[in-house]
Amino acid sequence: MIDYQAHTLPNGIRILYKQSPFAITHCCFIVNAGSRDEANQQEGLAHFIEHLLFKETERRNTNQILNRLELVGADLNAYTTKEYTCIHASLLNQHLERAIDLFEDILFHSTFPEDEQEKERGVILDEIASYLDQPEEAIQDDFEELLFKDDPFGKNILGTPETVGRMNSDDMRAFIKANYSTSEMIFAVHGNYDFKKVVKLCEKYFGGIQAHHPKKNRIAPKANNSGIVVVKKPISQTHCIIGGQAYPSSHQHKYGLLLLNNLLGGMGMSSRLNLEIREKYGIAYTIESNYTPFSDTGIFSVYFGTDSEKAEKASRLVHKELKKLRDQKLGTLQLHQAKQKFIGQIALAEENRMSLIISMAKSLLDFNHIDTLEDIFDKINAVTAEQLLEIGNEIFDNDRLITLKFEPK
Repeated sequence: MIDYQAHTLPNGIRILYKQSPFAITHCCFIVNAGSRDEANQQEGLAHFIEHLLFKETERRNTNQILNRLELVGADLNAYTTKEYTCIHASLLNQHLERAIDLFEDILFHSTFPEDEQEKERGVILDEIASYLDQPEEAIQDDFEELLFKDDPFGKNILGTPETVGRMNSDDMRAFIKANYSTSEMIFAVHGNYDFKKVVKLCEKYFGGIQAHHPKKNRIAPKANNSGIVVVKKPISQTHCIIGGQAYPSSHQHKYGLLLLNNLLGGMGMSSRLNLEIREKYGIAYTIESNYTPFSDTGIFSVYFGTDSEKAEKASRLVHKELKKLRDQKLGTLQLHQAKQKFIGQIALAEENRMSLIISMAKSLLDFNHIDTLEDIFDKINAVTAEQLLEIGNEIFDNDRLITLKFEPK
């Protein structure tokens, strides 16, 4: 049963609506443009634009932009990923029109003034410095750069001090012109309204936007060979990532790998990596695995941080667990328990209604379709032990895994 409604404006902008019985609305505007769309030597441009959207428009200054929603107690924020730019807000239901008005203004009428650029440039440079000071964060970016060598997909979303230092208004306008397609934009609302009212408000504010359909030139990243890279850093612990490229979001084995990842090192204390490395041997405080699917590739990785003298043993134990998933088929009870745990976690995640509406908007953007919870559960329950073994032998193959270590100097 479809539990959402959708409408497309003549200019291509799509409206997504999911009913909610609560007094709080969560809404987002997602543009299919991110850091992977940046030209060489323009790393960080999509993220810089996201920051500048809140600074000045043709009819509002920075204070007026920030106060438009904050004066009614609403929460306004944004983020940039490799593939998307997202602006989102949470507010009382009666203030939806304020949010739509503001979103339209900052997304389509920002002026990128030079004085605000200089202020925000300093903020982003501080953000980069802060990020580099956290090895558990920095290692992820360096790992992705190794994994997607010489490809825009591997570049840091924040950019570098050099690239951020030379960006200007012309760069921003050119990026928006080349990547902000109205047919690849979705405004999504999770609130308590008549859908016709939501559409009418969107027609009022977004209907006048001129249709714009630039062609994207995204090329799927090539696979990188396996290897081990060690980097000396002024840190006290060893940080390590082991991983490789994985399935894209449209792949038939996506749900199988999501299930396998959750069993291996996903949420909760009962994951195999946590039980074996933290609970049994007391080696690492943080040990986790992650699988992130994108439109034409994916990333699987295992991360841990530990004392340097324990790092080698931790690596061996990680590879031991990966080998088990390549060599040993899950038993009927193990598979059933893994599915029940994962399904329960997904159901609980629905409580985060902002994350839910953003996820739905991305799905509509990528597939022109949104799976219901029942659809997702059916796909998880359809995964077989034989498929998991096949996935393990493909994704956890040592010949396609890269290891990156940050070690103390």
